[in-house]
Amino acid sequence: MLDTLDLSLTLDKETYKQETEALMRRLRSLQQACWEKKLANVIVLEGWAAAGKGALVKKVVGYMDPRGFTVHPIWPPTPQERTYPFLWRFWQKLPSSGSIGLFYHSWYTHVLEDRLFQRVPDAEIPRTMQHINAFERQLVDDGAAIAKFWIHLSKKELKKRLKKYAADPLDAWRVRSEDWKQAKNYDQYATFAEEMLIQTSTGSAPWTLVEGNDKRWARVKVLTKVAAVLTEALDRQHIFVPAPSLPPQEKLEPTEPDFLGRVDLTQALSPEDYKTQLKDAQVRLRQLQLSIYEHQIPVLAIFEGWDAAGKGGAIKRLTDNLDPRSYIVRTFAAPSDEEKAHHYLWRFWRRLPGGGKIGVFDRSWYGRVLVERVEGFATETQWRRAYREINEFEAQLTDAGYVLVKFWLHIDSDEQLKRFQSRESDPFKEYKLTDEDWRNRDQWSFYEVAVNQAISRTHTPNAPWTAVAANDKYYARVKVIETVTHAIEAQLKRHARLNFQGE
Repeated sequence: MLDTLDLSLTLDKETYKQETEALMRRLRSLQQACWEKKLANVIVLEGWAAAGKGALVKKVVGYMDPRGFTVHPIWPPTPQERTYPFLWRFWQKLPSSGSIGLFYHSWYTHVLEDRLFQRVPDAEIPRTMQHINAFERQLVDDGAAIAKFWIHLSKKELKKRLKKYAADPLDAWRVRSEDWKQAKNYDQYATFAEEMLIQTSTGSAPWTLVEGNDKRWARVKVLTKVAAVLTEALDRQHIFVPAPSLPPQEKLEPTEPDFLGRVDLTQALSPEDYKTQLKDAQVRLRQLQLSIYEHQIPVLAIFEGWDAAGKGGAIKRLTDNLDPRSYIVRTFAAPSDEEKAHHYLWRFWRRLPGGGKIGVFDRSWYGRVLVERVEGFATETQWRRAYREINEFEAQLTDAGYVLVKFWLHIDSDEQLKRFQSRESDPFKEYKLTDEDWRNRDQWSFYEVAVNQAISRTHTPNAPWTAVAANDKYYARVKVIETVTHAIEAQLKRHARLNFQGE
């Protein structure tokens, strides 16, 4: 692929000046249109060292309105960033709706430079590329525009530029030891780049290959393509494609597994058994907390369930005996305006626990296929697409070593009504009961369908669901702690086995 590029292509100075001026005026106009239409834009600049990426960024920034444009130079991850999935730090930098994010190097460093210097095993590369493809497709499906560029240099031109920069006192600092290693291992690095381009040039986010030996030619080609991508994305917004419409379901279809119907709600504990088992479970979890910290294993427990199912009480017992410095509880309600300006998974990526920490999410990304689906906050296209996006997200977490435990706290309709009435008559608990709770109860049958379908389509080997019988709060609380404990113990065994094999 790279061998087919004609690196002899050039552009004379006068033509370059004329085309650049016209392109930059067009890009400024497109930037304004993107702002008005709330279109997020991601521009990725990759290529050889000294390929002219920095000069290109400077040219673009010089013409753009800086209020809607952010440049992200990507350096090696910090120790903190290494405790998260590798895409975590890039989710933090994604532009909001209407803004442009330009990545000077990007997530592709992980499959190029990190691979060349053996910071990532070759065996992980295919899976990493799958995660990248999913990441980019999710952004495009959400309405973002992505333009990706590989600026290619010949081996001779690369060495020539590195020598020139190294000899200039003002530019010498720009030449890293890694850049010289790129030149020394040119053929191997080109092979890695070729593989990356083939595996990650998708319909959602194709690569544009740029002949970079002539800087003027390269700049004009990049700017032209950026303008074309933005124009196409804006044009797509004017094309209305109605989402598929199906009649609302009031009961489960015969082909839909009834996960909730299988839960034995008669399971219960006596007060005496509860007291004993709860203490034992909490002590064991506290002991495991030290192992989690020592091995820098991140743990995430997410809680979903019916209103008044006892999520708060279960979370309190889960954390009661833990060191508060090593866990954090996050509660998710309706998204803020800032969160609505990003992909719906953005706010959850931002709040993931790092290595050695326990994170507890009261509600989660499943809101997209539950409340947002039932209440109509998400379109049918959006919530149907979300099942795949959720599975991809959770796969990235577990591939990164997370212990992911997902709970649905299940009660029956009669138990919910009894708890609502109890709250209503208790001055210390009546604040917990809202008009929204009663409205949700009226849509019990719709939520039952949504829950069963969510569990069915996201119950995977790497991220299984645990449906907890919660009519008896004592039983539910112990079951939650024991499930988290067993999941952590299983991960510690896997961790020990992998370390043994690596020795």
